[in-house]
Amino acid sequence: MVKLALLSVSNKDGLVPFAKALVENHGYRLLSTGGTARALAGAGLPVTEVSEHTGFPEMMEGRVKTLHPKVHGGLLCRRDKPDHVEAARAHGIDLIDLVVVNLYPFEETVRKPMVTVGEAIEQIDIGGPSMLRSAAKNHADVTVVVDPDDYGAVLDALADGNALSALRRKLACKVFARTSAYDAAIAQYLGSRGDEDAPDLAALAGFPPSFEMRVEKAQDLRYGENPHQKAALYGRFFEVFEQLQGKELSFNNILDITAATYLIGEFEKPTVAILKHTNPCGVASADDLAEAWEQAFATDRQAPFGGIIVVNNTVDAELARKISTIFCEVIIAPHFSDDALELFRKKKNLRLMVNRDGVGAESLKDIRSAVGGLLVQDRDQKRLRPADCRVVTKREPTPAEWDAMMFGWRVVKHVKSNAIVYAAAERTLGIGAGQMSRVDSSRIAVWKAGEAELPLKGSIIASDAFFPFADGLNAAAEAGATAAIQPGGSVRDEEVIAAADERGMAMVFTGVRHFRH
Repeated sequence: MVKLALLSVSNKDGLVPFAKALVENHGYRLLSTGGTARALAGAGLPVTEVSEHTGFPEMMEGRVKTLHPKVHGGLLCRRDKPDHVEAARAHGIDLIDLVVVNLYPFEETVRKPMVTVGEAIEQIDIGGPSMLRSAAKNHADVTVVVDPDDYGAVLDALADGNALSALRRKLACKVFARTSAYDAAIAQYLGSRGDEDAPDLAALAGFPPSFEMRVEKAQDLRYGENPHQKAALYGRFFEVFEQLQGKELSFNNILDITAATYLIGEFEKPTVAILKHTNPCGVASADDLAEAWEQAFATDRQAPFGGIIVVNNTVDAELARKISTIFCEVIIAPHFSDDALELFRKKKNLRLMVNRDGVGAESLKDIRSAVGGLLVQDRDQKRLRPADCRVVTKREPTPAEWDAMMFGWRVVKHVKSNAIVYAAAERTLGIGAGQMSRVDSSRIAVWKAGEAELPLKGSIIASDAFFPFADGLNAAAEAGATAAIQPGGSVRDEEVIAAADERGMAMVFTGVRHFRH
């Protein structure tokens, strides 16, 4: 009996060698469609077009090509049921023993910037999932492959007939996981488009009535936040980052890398940020990264021990030598020079991560676990310009104060609340994070600046939320700050404004809060 294999793939990696082995080593006859058939024929393999097999042409720009009884009957026929086999024979349906399908790249398409809904809809595969589900339902008789990484295992199992049955079950499970995730991605995309006539605000805001997420395991982790907690990483992390060297990433490393990546994305000028426990402990921009490093590191020379360093330009040998004077866990950059890599190779445990450009990081929702469910929100990507601010004091900020406030505002939204940042133009001077009282955060920032011997005279203070009382602003003035940037919105705003005027400070309200819990 002739064995039929139906191959229809968008990802053609490894396709030709796999198909050649099916034909030459295992006696399969190939059925295929469109571009897959052309690729196989171009490699000199005998292939029958599905339209020839069914006697029905492809139509509607390829939307209808495999939705036919001669395809699905060949997949769904149970070989152990005589009436199934007789029905197939009576209607001229050849049994299909192996199916290889990977789906139109819907998820990749909708991650592209400015993709239209029409373009996304054309990447919704119909025939592919239908064939996969038919074959997976009948996996007792049909081998179904959705992932090119499984080609080798299939060929090995075909060579050893005893292994094929167990493999078919695993492959069928993989199919249903893939089609489930595919459908969830489509539902989530279409649901998040919103509807002007939608009755609920969630739909208007781009949040569908249900939120489904299925992601593949990337790797098991040694442990979670603490050694007694088990953990694993799921999703596309290693599509966004490439690890060049160093120990396996920990749960905490991944959290720090995520925080560092979002922070460095705020800056275009050469910038260095040093983080510890997801909080920045020093950030600076300069004409080159070596100078930015000196200023970022000067903010706090103790906290960076065992921390994370992220930059937005190439790490060269000069910067590598400077960084090598301290112990750090991870360095993240878009590129490392050969000389820098040679120097870092002496630190075998140091993790070097390349942040690949344009891999969807900006499109991610912020998802957190909650008791009994999930919290889902847009990422805090609100950008600010001086024109967006409202000067509320008698004195206008100077150009230098404006520059410092814009810099401090970009940093403060990445500091755990309550968050206070003292800054000059293009550098942090003192950072206070995560205190229950905003005044305490300010005191810590002042103390850190004192420890670093960085004078705060002429600095600005940035606060992630409003000053509820004038005491926070007074403390900033006493420390040397001459300008403040804050959201405003307190019932005591007038009291705080009066305190600023009394001390000759300039203050602006942004109307935007940046809590980070």
